[in-house]
Amino acid sequence: MKDKLTTIKKLINEGELAQATQQLQSLITEDKSCADQVYYLLGNVCRKQGDWQGALNHYQEAIEINPDSPAKEARSMIMDILNFYNKDMFNQ
Repeated sequence: MKDKLTTIKKLINEGELAQATQQLQSLITEDKSCADQVYYLLGNVCRKQGDWQGALNHYQEAIEINPDSPAKEARSMIMDILNFYNKDMFNQ
């Protein structure tokens, strides 16, 4: 299982997001023991695609399964990004 996740992480880092998503989707149905890691990686795929809501949803799934998941920090960082804005830049 660990080898599959390592391969998927490599795909994500190389930008092969469609292939990584397909492998993650099949992995979640095959083995529920690593579901938190799968959802975390799906969140990473969504984040790389600019799908902030999808990333937040997948990170939340991972956190619900494993509260100590790295998804907790990833979700927090996305929330910080989305909550940041520069009011001075509006209406210019």
